[in-house]
Amino acid sequence: MNWYCDTASGHPWHEPYHDQVYGFPVGDDNALFERLVLELNQAGLSWLTILKKSENFRAAFDGFDVDIVAAYGEAEVARLMADAGIIRNRLKIAAAIHNANVIKGLRGEYGSFAGFLDHHHPLGLADWVKLFKKTFKFTGGEITNEFLMSTGYLPGAHREDCPVFARIARLKPPFLTGGKTTK
Repeated sequence: MNWYCDTASGHPWHEPYHDQVYGFPVGDDNALFERLVLELNQAGLSWLTILKKSENFRAAFDGFDVDIVAAYGEAEVARLMADAGIIRNRLKIAAAIHNANVIKGLRGEYGSFAGFLDHHHPLGLADWVKLFKKTFKFTGGEITNEFLMSTGYLPGAHREDCPVFARIARLKPPFLTGGKTTK
């Protein structure tokens, strides 16, 4: 049973995320990168904290433009560490920059971050976790699971009787089709 489908209704932050974002397939690299950064920043904190800071993160990380973030240096790290609107954790900031560079590198072999995910789909969660730990920084089991559920690669974001599940199913996410993202 998915508790989120039961508890998000009526909540000013959780309901919009549940109804419009969580579990919907994502094919754009910057949007995928945003989800990855938000998920890794949630580690040790509540998801509500991240939702409330998501616009601040978007502004602080230049709209999650992979190429811009990949080029961040010490000045940008200092700027981010001074930004009270985001999670000021040096390890998480370094992981975001590192992961942006990894995504840039994935383009050569897979065409995009989505292409990398599509290439490896369908893996089971344990194999995804191994792959993410090998490929990215700050991506343990919970972060990997939530990232993949939130982007439509793994099931579990919604109960099948949740009205949002039907909307997502019409978009043919990878977890339902075994195929590639819809773009």
